[in-house]
Amino acid sequence: MMRVWPGRPAPLGATWDGEGVNFALFSEHAEAVELALFDRRSDATPSQRIPFREQTDNVWHAYLPDARPGQLYGYRVFGPYRPAEGYRFNSNKLLVDPYAKAIGGGIRWGDALFGYVVGHDDVTPDEQDSAGAVPKCVVVDSAFTWGNDRPPGTAWNRTVIYECHVKAISVTHPDVPDELRGTYLGLASDPVVDHLVTLGVTAVELMPVHHMLDERILIERGLTNFWGYNTIGYFAPDPRYATSVMGDQVAEFKSMVKTLHRAGLEVILDVVYNHTAEGNHLGPTICMRGIDNTSYYRLVPEDRRHYIDDSGCGNSVNLAHPRTLQLVMDSLRYWVTEMHVDGFRFDLATTLAREGNEVKTLGTFFEAVMQDPVLSRVKLIAEPWDVGPHGYQLGHFPPGWAEWNDKYRDNIRRFWRADPGQVSELAYRLSGSSDIFSHGTRRTYASINFITAHDGFTLTDLVSYEEKHNEPNGEDNRDGREENFSRNWGIEGTTESARIRSMRERMKRNLLATLMFSQGVPMLLGGDEIGRSQHGNNNAYCQDNEISWTNWNVDQDGRDLYDFTRRLIHILQSNPVLRRRAFFTGGPIPGAGGVKDVTWIRPDGTEMTDDDWNDAKNHILGMLIDSRATDEVDSRGRPLFGDTVLLLLNGGARSRYFTLPKAEGPGVWHEEINTGRAGARVVKGPGLNLVAHSLILLRFGEATV
Repeated sequence: MMRVWPGRPAPLGATWDGEGVNFALFSEHAEAVELALFDRRSDATPSQRIPFREQTDNVWHAYLPDARPGQLYGYRVFGPYRPAEGYRFNSNKLLVDPYAKAIGGGIRWGDALFGYVVGHDDVTPDEQDSAGAVPKCVVVDSAFTWGNDRPPGTAWNRTVIYECHVKAISVTHPDVPDELRGTYLGLASDPVVDHLVTLGVTAVELMPVHHMLDERILIERGLTNFWGYNTIGYFAPDPRYATSVMGDQVAEFKSMVKTLHRAGLEVILDVVYNHTAEGNHLGPTICMRGIDNTSYYRLVPEDRRHYIDDSGCGNSVNLAHPRTLQLVMDSLRYWVTEMHVDGFRFDLATTLAREGNEVKTLGTFFEAVMQDPVLSRVKLIAEPWDVGPHGYQLGHFPPGWAEWNDKYRDNIRRFWRADPGQVSELAYRLSGSSDIFSHGTRRTYASINFITAHDGFTLTDLVSYEEKHNEPNGEDNRDGREENFSRNWGIEGTTESARIRSMRERMKRNLLATLMFSQGVPMLLGGDEIGRSQHGNNNAYCQDNEISWTNWNVDQDGRDLYDFTRRLIHILQSNPVLRRRAFFTGGPIPGAGGVKDVTWIRPDGTEMTDDDWNDAKNHILGMLIDSRATDEVDSRGRPLFGDTVLLLLNGGARSRYFTLPKAEGPGVWHEEINTGRAGARVVKGPGLNLVAHSLILLRFGEATV
């Protein structure tokens, strides 16, 4: 039997200090707390049960001088079971520590996981012991040799994000060792890192890696929650991406980050603090629900039996409670200071802004983040919506935050499928979406531009399917987004038609080039650069198989697309005018003799008129950016000048002759990118032919690239 000393109320969680382990758990309304120690993850009976005798400011704590890293544990929390009042204590249920740094695996679904008697209503407490079905928390030793690891510190306006899934990117890669495929170390393996570095991206945005649970309904269908937006442990990296069942997921995650940093790649985590895997009032009791339901969750004031569900996932985390806010803040700081990540993308970030009946994107949570000396220095990205009232908040987040710009996604898709009336909005999207983000002190990099993301069609599917094909998800194709603004160019799905295949490849080039040459931060969906397809599934959240995995058996079209994408990123990184920090004014550049920073050009080489902007049948736009429009400087404040560029876009079905505008100084127009044909050339005449459904980028200067 282990000795038990009083211990300390801070820090929360299980903390190894080199001599023993301090355990501390917050519960404001508990009547008693018991620590359960286990010898094996599958054990239903603890090796020792330790009642906590000490409580300080609602924190229950004890110190075990004989405990060591690797010790398995969980909690039992005693208190009233009165759902109508919000209390759901049930000491028969083993509970996961919200501060656990590692959790040993998943759950075994069964009725014992529920705090109430299944088959009845949720007001009758269940007396079955859940210990054999609940994953055990693991005491960890945080020691790790970071050496000279340093964050790459890439400036926002130089950032190119690559969104990917830890498992999907390496699980089928032929050059990744078998034992590393689908793991943290697989992502950090030489073949994958070389692919990313050669491509030119600067950051990987990882889909959720916090410990998560598979929903019961998915298990019953023979599926899993592959995406991972069902978190139960805000500090624990998911062990399913470790190299073995008993692998050290904490050390392997750190090794991955260190390797990516050495390659110059930042690591951004997609995090889910808006809800947990415990679901609605009929969900299981696994963690916060049984520890202190009224503190951790937002409850309906008139009927505290039910949860406010602004996330659409059954519950909403209660950041209005100071200890719950502390949990999230401590988690974020942990991932930065202990795990060395470089930023976060917040799933359904509007939920984090809810205070009472209001949405406050300048409220408590955001104030806490922005005043924090650690978190205020990392990259912060909001998914600016949720499903609650007034949930769509694009453009309303504070300075220092970037936002996923779905208006960019939809307009670019619609322009390239030749929808009418898209050109006037296109100008805003190409220039950084100033109509959305230019208020206050925000800059172009507030906009995370994307054409595709994990949620929706891949790039290949976007030009191959006009309807979603989600039948493998087991929901009769009812799930997933209905309107995708896609076009199949003649045949639904795969085809042997050379004409259709050629058009689809051109459209992929158009979409990628538009993405990379727009002001703002481009985000590329992993696998799009080599033509990955999900066979028309636009909601592959439950597909842990070839539908979601990156297919590294790439054909010639895929290799060509990779080289093309690499070229686009190189051009972006080589020319400062393509990555401005401030929004264009549309007016004269100081000291440039009246030359504008950006000029919108029509096919005859003159400026766009109001009639052109308002013409719903117009599908052509030219964007001229003067070389002196750069606002980037070196470390001594000296301007970094690039070249004058002209971006021409023809989303229509007719080719048009485009007269090139006159540029100041000696030089010629060089055609750097033409999605209608391969190769670069010097334009010798006064204009050029802009073929239907194509994009051209020209650079004015003497040298060729």
